[in-house]
Amino acid sequence: MPEHENPYATALAWLGPLSLAFGARTWRRALVLVAGAILTRGPRTVASALRAVGLDAAPGFSAYHRVLSHRPWSGRAVSRLLLAELLRVFVPPGAPVVVGLDETLERRWGRRIAARGVYRDPVRSSHGHFVKASALRWFALMLLTPVPWAGRAWALPFLTALAPSEQYACRRGTRHKKLTDWARQALLQLSRWLPGRRIVAVADRSYAALELLHAVRRRVCVVTRLRLDARLFDPPPPRTPRTIGRPRVVGPRQPTLAQRVGRPDTAWCRLELDGWYGGGGRRAVEVATGTAVWHHTGLPAVPLRWVLVRDPASRFEPQALLCTDLDAEPAEALGWFVRRWSVEVTFAEARRHLGVETQRQWSDAAVSRTTPALLALFSLIALRARELHAHGRLPHRRAAWYRKNEPTFSDAIAALRRSLWTEAARFPASPHAPDSVQVPRAMLDRLTDLACLAA
Repeated sequence: MPEHENPYATALAWLGPLSLAFGARTWRRALVLVAGAILTRGPRTVASALRAVGLDAAPGFSAYHRVLSHRPWSGRAVSRLLLAELLRVFVPPGAPVVVGLDETLERRWGRRIAARGVYRDPVRSSHGHFVKASALRWFALMLLTPVPWAGRAWALPFLTALAPSEQYACRRGTRHKKLTDWARQALLQLSRWLPGRRIVAVADRSYAALELLHAVRRRVCVVTRLRLDARLFDPPPPRTPRTIGRPRVVGPRQPTLAQRVGRPDTAWCRLELDGWYGGGGRRAVEVATGTAVWHHTGLPAVPLRWVLVRDPASRFEPQALLCTDLDAEPAEALGWFVRRWSVEVTFAEARRHLGVETQRQWSDAAVSRTTPALLALFSLIALRARELHAHGRLPHRRAAWYRKNEPTFSDAIAALRRSLWTEAARFPASPHAPDSVQVPRAMLDRLTDLACLAA
């Protein structure tokens, strides 16, 4: 099949807004790789993508490898265009833009993968068992938004960056950037992309760092966990004209949140939240809230709203959250935070259905582009699934032993595969049997290979 006769170009016309980040020739080849990454099963290599679209005998296969390893295109420009499409489809104008930030490991081996490091594996480790993994570490920024046809919030990746280890920076003689540095840079970039929009960033406790909160709090509202023994203070008293010395940073110290949990004068109120950690049901909790200044010696002071959460049925230990927006309601902050669970779901679905950790690139440019592209593919499938659902073309698979009321990501990618096959092939009806279609031999062989071959 010649390059200019790509049968999937029309079926992927909905990706047109992203073409502004590519040259014309690179974009045509990128569409082939996108179609192949969606259609193939198993490892997501360039070779498997070319096999899926019928280009396994094409003599110019190396040109498709160079899309990832050599061609000049900006991943940041693609991220901005993808974010604009996600906001247009999923976030109404004027609504807050809720994003989640987290990191994940892509387990990889190989001496030629320069950014590879050794990290603690958070999935296989426990409190009493430490497991190390050779991996690439990725920092990801995702849009946390309800998906109406799925019945819950999804985490849609739009910006992913490689965050190498400190040893990698030492070998190269460069300054090491911690995860909080990557978070600060990404959130400030996001605020420049969305001037005038209210941005809420949700993260786990590892991002509850005073330097990070101080750097972004005037542009982004951050919601994360807070230690129960954090040093909280009243705001500093007003400075009078006769006051001498440096201005005070904080006022009198407040009781710790651990002390407030056991105090009888703590004012608790009952809340019922929808979508508790992706379960889809309502969960009753009790919350207490207040404002304070979080401060530690030698670090900037950050005003915040703290929210204590406890379960009336004692199914989990009391927890604390912080919100850098002092005017935010406790129910609002807690509702934003419980969306964070969808970030872990996205990482798991990307490994299971999009082949993350099965890539085989080793050049620096290809390594830094492939995993962000696969995670962005998750968001692109969600965009297309919305259109398929609107036209009644997004069925969800059920069985007698598995009750499923709403479509999941596996249903979305299956519907998109079906759409690509039917729109690209356009099988003609058989003149002898109205209920049958005529399938060309080449297409039948390709479908058989995809179903039978392991890779």
